[in-house]
Formats: sequence, structure tokens, C-alpha cells
Amino acid sequence: MSDKKVEAKTEKTPLPKRISDWFKGMRSELKKVVWPTRKQLINNTVIVIIAVVLVSATVGVLDYVFYRLLTLLRGAF
Repeated sequence: MSDKKVEAKTEKTPLPKRISDWFKGMRSELKKVVWPTRKQLINNTVIVIIAVVLVSATVGVLDYVFYRLLTLLRGAF
């Protein structure tokens, strides 16, 4: 390779140009996003809230059961 080709490959694009290109790329990617409808958003939110409540109730019940088992074991010894 000639020295000119090596120099051309090692030169960096100026920072303002890279920032501008990044925003252009981000904008074009956001245009491809399929946003949910209001109804889908509400349904998904309700499902997440129900799942969080169920998981937290399960963890709470298990925590209480294990606590009671440990206190029984402590009292036995």
C-alpha cells in the first residue's frame, strides 16, 4: 500500500460529523419502531402490575413460611 492510502484510512472523521451521523442514524432507527396502541399499552401495563403483585405475594408467603420454620427449629434446640 502506498503511504497516502494508509494515511487516508487512519484519519478520523471530525467529532461534529460523527455526532451528526449518530443522530441521523438514531432518527432513522426510531422511524422503524412499531409503537403500541393505547389499548395494547394499557393491557401490557395491567399484565405487568398483576405479575408483580403475584410474584411479590408468593415471595412474601414463602418468606413467612421459612421464618416460621426457622423459629420452630430454633425452639426445638
